[in-house]
Amino acid sequence: MRSEQTADQQIETTESDHSLSKVPYNERKMGWLSITNITFGIATAIFYFQIGSVMALQFGAINALISAAYAIIVAGVMGTVIVYLSARSGMNVNLMSRGGGFGYIGASLTSLIYASNFIMYCALEGMILVYAVNEFFPFIPVWLLIVVFGSLVIPLNWFGIKQLDKLQKWSLPIFFVFLITAIVVSFMTPSQYDGAFWTYMPEGMQIGGTALLLCIGMQHGIIGLTALIASDYARFLKPEHIKGGSLAIGFIPQIFCYGVMGGLGVWFGVRLNEPNPGVYIVHLLGIGGALFTMLTQVRINVTNIYSSSLSLSNFFENVLNFKPGRRFWVVVAGVTAMILMLGGITDHLDNALTFQGVFLMSWAAILVTDFLVVKKAMKIGPGYYEERQEHLYKWNPVGVWSLIISSLLGTVAALGYMGTFLQSTAAFFAAALAAILTIVIAYVTKGKYYLKDEVKDIDERDILVKSK
Repeated sequence: MRSEQTADQQIETTESDHSLSKVPYNERKMGWLSITNITFGIATAIFYFQIGSVMALQFGAINALISAAYAIIVAGVMGTVIVYLSARSGMNVNLMSRGGGFGYIGASLTSLIYASNFIMYCALEGMILVYAVNEFFPFIPVWLLIVVFGSLVIPLNWFGIKQLDKLQKWSLPIFFVFLITAIVVSFMTPSQYDGAFWTYMPEGMQIGGTALLLCIGMQHGIIGLTALIASDYARFLKPEHIKGGSLAIGFIPQIFCYGVMGGLGVWFGVRLNEPNPGVYIVHLLGIGGALFTMLTQVRINVTNIYSSSLSLSNFFENVLNFKPGRRFWVVVAGVTAMILMLGGITDHLDNALTFQGVFLMSWAAILVTDFLVVKKAMKIGPGYYEERQEHLYKWNPVGVWSLIISSLLGTVAALGYMGTFLQSTAAFFAAALAAILTIVIAYVTKGKYYLKDEVKDIDERDILVKSK
């Protein structure tokens, strides 16, 4: 009866990644500290240095710091809910979306855009590394560095989440040694700004107002990503760690990436009057800076490739019934990222980040609203997440139309057609609209499109919300 599912499970048993179905209870063995450690691969990316430095130098240090606090709260709340749902269901956001308002084809389309997001970020992070190494070794061609470092993340992803756990665990102490050294050396380097770093304000800027909104707009480009990505790992969380672990996994990485890394980016940028961490870290630490950059970017890019491989597996299995296994998609994602780097992706990032910030915030808002309001408060739809195709409709208008409408209007707002305020807050506007539409469409459809037949083999432990 479930031959397709059995085939999926055979593939996944080989790789222990369960990219096409939920993680069985007997394989949910990772503690919250291990999951948090893996997500630190994202939180320790130098990309957060760059965001902090750019915002501080363009819009003022205090505005950058206020926007960081905002990002911690928004991403932390959304991340905590999504981690909880992932740990309870044993699914990542791609699989949860199937029974969480999208249907199995609707969820597949979100998976494809999600995968493209990670591949794009892999290319961006890879170019930071390439430029840092090229800064120290200018005689090495940029194209060669792209091929070498782009290829490196493929074997590091070969054995899935267990390999990622080991890589992040053993590399984290080395990261902190480099980070502390950079901070100490920076203290010993004459500052380009005479006052306290948080008082830096470019001419024509002020605290709050448009400058703060522009900083928040930049944060929106990645808030949705950091809230969603932890689900790829939280599905392996021990059941007894879910309550406190969800809060820890939801908030600790956000505090570190926006507060610590982003805050240090503000500090480095103001003191050294340089927005590019690939430049100032190398200037501070010499070849050690190139090694530090290499370490951080490898840590983030193995997680980018891992998440993109899961999303690609999900899309092609659902839409084309093509199931070559996650490792195949690791190679595809890695090669695609290299092609984007060679093609100069960094020259076209503004539009891509704008759209993907809008899309990811809207998607996260739909998942959170579907659980907290539609399932829990309104008692519409099943109180659990069903991922098997035979029980699902291809499309569920609750998530699909909410995402399409909110993403389109959010993009229009981001392009400036709805005024300056909404242009700077486009992703938040799209998320709020997505949440409202989710509630309205769920009420109108009465949950009709969540399941096409009664599911009789649900484990009692999988029921998150008891019916009336």
